Amino acid sequence: MPKLKTHKGAARRFHVTGTGKVVRTKGPKSHLRRNKAKRVRRLFGGKVATAPTFAKKLKPYLPS
Repeated sequence: MPKLKTHKGAARRFHVTGTGKVVRTKGPKSHLRRNKAKRVRRLFGGKVATAPTFAKKLKPYLPS
């Protein structure tokens, strides 16, 4: 059986943690950010785990 290729679009958007969770970055970070409230900008800061059902669908795209 051949190796699975990584889906590069998924690899840029998601990554797998050491414990196996699939993590994504939050929110609109790129443009029109100046005129958002400071609190809103802060909320879009970190990373968040995806839902378990969605993570199951993503696993074949991120084999490594």
